[in-house]
Amino acid sequence: MAEDTFRSAALIDYPIIDCDGHVHEPPDLWQSRVPTRLRPRAPKVVVTDTGHQWSFDDGRAMRPVPPTGWGPPNVDPLGATYETMRKGAFETAPRLADMDADGVYAQVLYPTVTLSGAAIYSADDAELQRACVRAYNEWILEFADGSDGRLIPQAIMPTCGTDAMLEELGWVRDQGFRGVLISTYPNGTIDPMPEDDRFWDAVREARLPVGIHLGSFNPPEVARRPWNMRELPFLGLAAAGKSGKNAIATSLNILFSGVPVRYPEIPFVLVEANIGWIPTMLEQTDDMFYRFRYLSGAVETMHEMPSAVFHRSFWAGFLVDKVGVELRYHMNLERLMWGSDYPHTASDWPNSRLTIERNFTGIPRSEVRRFLHDNCKRLYGLEHIPDSNEKIATH
Repeated sequence: MAEDTFRSAALIDYPIIDCDGHVHEPPDLWQSRVPTRLRPRAPKVVVTDTGHQWSFDDGRAMRPVPPTGWGPPNVDPLGATYETMRKGAFETAPRLADMDADGVYAQVLYPTVTLSGAAIYSADDAELQRACVRAYNEWILEFADGSDGRLIPQAIMPTCGTDAMLEELGWVRDQGFRGVLISTYPNGTIDPMPEDDRFWDAVREARLPVGIHLGSFNPPEVARRPWNMRELPFLGLAAAGKSGKNAIATSLNILFSGVPVRYPEIPFVLVEANIGWIPTMLEQTDDMFYRFRYLSGAVETMHEMPSAVFHRSFWAGFLVDKVGVELRYHMNLERLMWGSDYPHTASDWPNSRLTIERNFTGIPRSEVRRFLHDNCKRLYGLEHIPDSNEKIATH
């Protein structure tokens, strides 16, 4: 008898785990937490004629406070303020209420201000950057506290050298984080170096997944450059990113750095990457490997096909990607996870269940469960999350 297929989100009988949620850092986060002498250069919110803006490094970089809008006609990149923002973006109790409204039980949490990397705080002042990183990591722990394990914060890592990243990793491990987010290699650049292995050794020992968000692994000047949502080219830039432009370059960078071969135990998580690009990328990567593995010297260091390494070591989160779901058998079904992107403008809150139906109607229910629950639960060791909705009431 054919396996039962997914027909309606109303029939989901297990807690949905959202692999990609975000916070909007509160306006006083860094001004209240970094040492007093660093506060003039620490991130702060300033009031302008076009709404609230984040000021970095005493005004060397400025970014509008991102909107938390749903329904594209109502989204304006300028004019957002913390007064008009949904409180669920930066307060715990309203966040849980918004998740309940959306039918989501648990969320893995990533930043907004630091999404492109800690270099946004300062590219050349390691003391300032490290203080800002620690301030965020302390706050996100407090934000998740009291959620009964429903909020799963990921720690951000500094980009000012291997020693700094190692020190923060040690603190993060001791605090019980379930994953870390990097935006560069441990040495602070987008090129691997031998010194990075000290960090990879420590990550392997800590058994922590390593997240890489869409837009990471860019040079500092690119990471600090804002997109103008009011200009037509924004559509092309955004569509390219959602189609895999950034994820392809970053995943291939890491794939051929040798790190996944030397450290097969480390999961690399491509956050908000979508998945439709993966089969074509792997087909072409394997083809290039066959043709040039001797000339490039890959035959000496890679004794598996690149696609085999990718299927083992890389996980990927997706939002709206029906084409990717249709191509799922060209991927590792155990490494794919759905995310909402709440509270960003790519989110379909409070109607994520409609997005889930759009993605999954007609495919086996057991596979849908992997994407919405099992894979994320296993990756982050979320054994405290019940395996059925029936058990939530007694959890």
